[in-house]
Amino acid sequence: MPSSKFWLVSGSILAGLAVALGAFAAHGLDKVLNSVYSETDIRTIAGLSVPAAWKYLQDFKTAAEYQLTHSLALLVVGLLARDGTRRSLAIAGWSFLGGIALFSGSLYVLAVTGVKVLGAITPLGGVLFLIGWSSLAVAAMRLRFANVQGSNPNVQTMTKSQNPMNL
Repeated sequence: MPSSKFWLVSGSILAGLAVALGAFAAHGLDKVLNSVYSETDIRTIAGLSVPAAWKYLQDFKTAAEYQLTHSLALLVVGLLARDGTRRSLAIAGWSFLGGIALFSGSLYVLAVTGVKVLGAITPLGGVLFLIGWSSLAVAAMRLRFANVQGSNPNVQTMTKSQNPMNL
Protein backbone atom coordinates (compact mmCIF):
# COMPACT_ATOMS: atom_id res chain seq x y z
CA MET A 1 0.00 0.00 0.00
CA PRO A 2 1.23 3.51 -0.81
CA SER A 3 2.85 5.60 1.87
CA SER A 4 1.62 8.83 3.38
CA LYS A 5 4.22 10.64 1.29
CA PHE A 6 2.78 9.19 -1.94
CA TRP A 7 -0.69 10.58 -1.18
CA LEU A 8 0.69 13.95 -0.07
CA VAL A 9 2.85 14.36 -3.17
CA SER A 10 0.09 13.15 -5.51
CA GLY A 11 -2.47 15.49 -3.93
CA SER A 12 -0.10 18.45 -4.07
CA ILE A 13 0.84 17.93 -7.72
CA LEU A 14 -2.76 17.35 -8.81
CA ALA A 15 -3.95 20.42 -6.86
CA GLY A 16 -1.34 22.60 -8.54
CA LEU A 17 -2.30 21.18 -11.93
CA ALA A 18 -5.98 21.91 -11.20
CA VAL A 19 -5.13 25.55 -10.48
CA ALA A 20 -3.15 25.77 -13.74
CA LEU A 21 -5.99 24.18 -15.74
CA GLY A 22 -8.52 26.47 -14.09
CA ALA A 23 -6.41 29.48 -15.04
CA PHE A 24 -6.18 28.16 -18.60
CA ALA A 25 -9.98 27.82 -18.65
CA ALA A 26 -10.34 31.41 -17.49
CA HIS A 27 -7.75 32.96 -19.80
CA GLY A 28 -7.17 30.92 -22.94
CA LEU A 29 -9.50 28.00 -23.43
CA ASP A 30 -12.15 30.03 -25.22
CA LYS A 31 -9.86 30.38 -28.27
CA VAL A 32 -9.36 26.61 -28.39
CA LEU A 33 -13.07 25.91 -27.99
CA ASN A 34 -14.03 28.44 -30.67
CA SER A 35 -11.76 26.57 -33.10
CA VAL A 36 -13.37 23.21 -32.21
CA TYR A 37 -17.03 24.28 -32.12
CA SER A 38 -18.78 26.49 -34.68
CA GLU A 39 -21.06 29.34 -33.64
CA THR A 40 -24.02 27.36 -34.94
CA ASP A 41 -23.15 24.33 -32.79
CA ILE A 42 -25.79 24.56 -30.06
CA ARG A 43 -26.34 22.42 -26.93
CA THR A 44 -29.44 22.30 -24.77
CA ILE A 45 -28.90 22.46 -21.02
CA ALA A 46 -31.88 22.42 -18.67
CA GLY A 47 -34.11 23.57 -21.51
CA LEU A 48 -31.81 26.44 -22.54
CA SER A 49 -30.02 26.56 -25.88
CA VAL A 50 -26.40 27.63 -25.47
CA PRO A 51 -23.34 27.68 -27.74
CA ALA A 52 -21.37 24.42 -27.51
CA ALA A 53 -18.17 26.36 -26.76
CA TRP A 54 -19.79 27.91 -23.68
CA LYS A 55 -21.17 24.55 -22.49
CA TYR A 56 -17.79 22.83 -22.80
CA LEU A 57 -16.02 25.73 -21.12
CA GLN A 58 -18.31 25.14 -18.13
CA ASP A 59 -17.55 21.40 -18.27
CA PHE A 60 -13.81 22.12 -18.29
CA LYS A 61 -14.17 24.41 -15.27
CA THR A 62 -16.20 21.71 -13.48
CA ALA A 63 -13.41 19.22 -14.17
CA ALA A 64 -10.82 21.58 -12.65
CA GLU A 65 -13.03 22.23 -9.62
CA TYR A 66 -13.56 18.52 -8.95
CA GLN A 67 -9.86 17.82 -9.49
CA LEU A 68 -8.92 20.47 -6.94
CA THR A 69 -11.48 19.25 -4.41
CA HIS A 70 -10.36 15.64 -4.68
CA SER A 71 -6.68 16.60 -4.67
CA LEU A 72 -7.33 18.15 -1.26
CA ALA A 73 -9.01 14.89 -0.25
CA LEU A 74 -5.79 13.10 -1.23
CA LEU A 75 -3.89 15.40 1.13
CA VAL A 76 -6.28 14.36 3.92
CA VAL A 77 -5.62 10.71 3.07
CA GLY A 78 -1.89 11.41 3.26
CA LEU A 79 -2.17 13.11 6.64
CA LEU A 80 -4.31 10.33 8.09
CA ALA A 81 -1.96 7.67 6.72
CA ARG A 82 1.07 9.06 8.61
CA ASP A 83 0.78 6.42 11.32
CA GLY A 84 0.44 3.58 8.83
CA THR A 85 -1.81 3.03 5.87
CA ARG A 86 -5.15 1.44 6.59
CA ARG A 87 -7.02 -0.45 3.90
CA SER A 88 -9.86 2.09 3.94
CA LEU A 89 -7.37 4.92 3.36
CA ALA A 90 -5.77 3.07 0.46
CA ILE A 91 -9.21 2.50 -1.08
CA ALA A 92 -10.05 6.18 -0.59
CA GLY A 93 -6.78 7.34 -2.11
CA TRP A 94 -6.94 5.11 -5.16
CA SER A 95 -10.61 6.00 -5.65
CA PHE A 96 -9.83 9.72 -5.57
CA LEU A 97 -6.94 9.25 -8.03
CA GLY A 98 -9.05 7.14 -10.36
CA GLY A 99 -11.95 9.55 -10.05
CA ILE A 100 -9.75 12.48 -11.02
CA ALA A 101 -8.42 10.56 -14.03
CA LEU A 102 -11.82 9.36 -15.24
CA PHE A 103 -14.11 12.24 -14.24
CA SER A 104 -11.89 15.26 -14.74
CA GLY A 105 -9.74 13.67 -17.43
CA SER A 106 -12.70 12.70 -19.60
CA LEU A 107 -14.24 16.17 -19.26
CA TYR A 108 -10.96 17.88 -20.19
CA VAL A 109 -10.52 15.75 -23.31
CA LEU A 110 -14.22 15.92 -24.23
CA ALA A 111 -14.21 19.71 -23.97
CA VAL A 112 -11.18 20.28 -26.21
CA THR A 113 -11.87 17.53 -28.78
CA GLY A 114 -15.65 17.26 -28.97
CA VAL A 115 -15.47 13.45 -28.80
CA LYS A 116 -18.84 12.84 -27.17
CA VAL A 117 -18.28 9.16 -26.36
CA LEU A 118 -15.95 10.30 -23.57
CA GLY A 119 -19.03 11.53 -21.73
CA ALA A 120 -19.82 7.88 -20.97
CA ILE A 121 -16.62 7.61 -18.90
CA THR A 122 -17.33 10.64 -16.71
CA PRO A 123 -19.94 8.98 -14.44
CA LEU A 124 -17.50 6.15 -13.64
CA GLY A 125 -15.19 8.78 -12.18
CA GLY A 126 -18.10 10.14 -10.17
CA VAL A 127 -18.74 6.68 -8.73
CA LEU A 128 -15.07 6.44 -7.75
CA PHE A 129 -15.36 9.80 -5.97
CA LEU A 130 -18.32 8.45 -3.97
CA ILE A 131 -16.37 5.30 -3.07
CA GLY A 132 -13.46 7.50 -2.01
CA TRP A 133 -15.57 9.65 0.30
CA SER A 134 -17.25 6.58 1.81
CA SER A 135 -13.88 4.92 2.42
CA LEU A 136 -12.51 8.11 3.95
CA ALA A 137 -15.50 8.20 6.30
CA VAL A 138 -14.79 4.60 7.34
CA ALA A 139 -11.15 5.49 7.98
CA ALA A 140 -12.19 8.52 10.04
CA MET A 141 -14.57 6.44 12.15
CA ARG A 142 -11.73 4.04 12.91
CA LEU A 143 -9.33 6.73 14.10
CA ARG A 144 -7.85 6.06 17.50
CA PHE A 145 -7.06 8.87 19.90
CA ALA A 146 -4.66 8.32 22.76
CA ASN A 147 -3.37 10.41 25.60
CA VAL A 148 0.39 10.10 25.13
CA GLN A 149 2.51 10.58 28.25
CA GLY A 150 5.41 12.96 27.87
CA SER A 151 4.00 14.55 24.77
CA ASN A 152 4.21 18.24 24.02
CA PRO A 153 2.15 20.04 26.71
CA ASN A 154 0.96 22.53 24.08
CA VAL A 155 -0.66 19.77 22.04
CA GLN A 156 -4.05 18.54 23.16
CA THR A 157 -4.87 14.87 22.66
CA MET A 158 -8.12 13.08 23.28
CA THR A 159 -8.87 9.92 25.12
CA LYS A 160 -11.36 7.49 23.65
CA SER A 161 -14.14 8.81 25.90
CA GLN A 162 -13.50 12.37 24.63
CA ASN A 163 -13.67 11.38 20.99
CA PRO A 164 -16.81 12.96 19.48
CA MET A 165 -16.92 10.18 16.86
CA ASN A 166 -17.05 7.51 19.56
CA LEU A 167 -20.71 6.59 19.23
